[in-house]
Amino acid sequence: MPKETAVYTHGHHESVLRSHRWRTAANSAAYLIDELRPGMNVLDVGCGPGTITADLAALVAPGRVAAVDTTGEILARAAEVAAERGLENVEFTTADVHALGFPDDSFDVVHAHQVLQHVGDPVQALREMRRVCRPGGIVAARDSDYAAMAWYPEVPGMDAWLELYRRVARANGGDPDAGRRLLPWARQAGFTDITPTAANWCFAAPESRAWWSGLWADRTVGSVYAEQAVSGGHASAGELTSIAAAWHAWGARDDAWFTVPHGEVLCRA
Repeated sequence: MPKETAVYTHGHHESVLRSHRWRTAANSAAYLIDELRPGMNVLDVGCGPGTITADLAALVAPGRVAAVDTTGEILARAAEVAAERGLENVEFTTADVHALGFPDDSFDVVHAHQVLQHVGDPVQALREMRRVCRPGGIVAARDSDYAAMAWYPEVPGMDAWLELYRRVARANGGDPDAGRRLLPWARQAGFTDITPTAANWCFAAPESRAWWSGLWADRTVGSVYAEQAVSGGHASAGELTSIAAAWHAWGARDDAWFTVPHGEVLCRA
């Protein structure tokens, strides 16, 4: 049976969760919202700290949401979010997206946000998502594209950040540029009715650019990603400190602007 072969590059350091907890259905799954109806059963793959999951659960109630991730620790955080919002229609369990532990045709919608860039076999993952989706249901996937990220101004050190992150992610078995590959992956997984779209996050207002630069500076020196960069021989601790300083320098600029592009696919099962 297929197993996860990639290493999750980000880990669950506070600087990572700071970003993940910001995500909502509105800012991270808008392409899917119009497909949702009360009473639908949804599978949220790679739910992380559960903020998108909770939004989906509220939209489909009294339908059920099954939320899965690879570790019990992050699922416990997601369960806390659901409890805080008074949601009783969400269940949490560990799972491997390459071999989901659900029967065929179990869900009306199967959703994955920022997941396929981190897995060993994204086509197999999409096949599994299709298997557990009922005929006529929706498989929805959204992933960022690091190679297409853009920022202004060209602060020294930011190019080094992008090159390093992409190198570490690929060494871990993932694809940091997954957003542009969702459509061909979906076709390889057997989907024929696919609606591809794209959407951006933009960080340019003073508070948002300070938040974005700060979390990436912290992630660069304090997260599992930082440990992987050093242990894998991709960068020294000193180089990571310099890249973190570049993030702070960029975020301090009044004219700073950063965009994160995402590829999206809605696939009819």
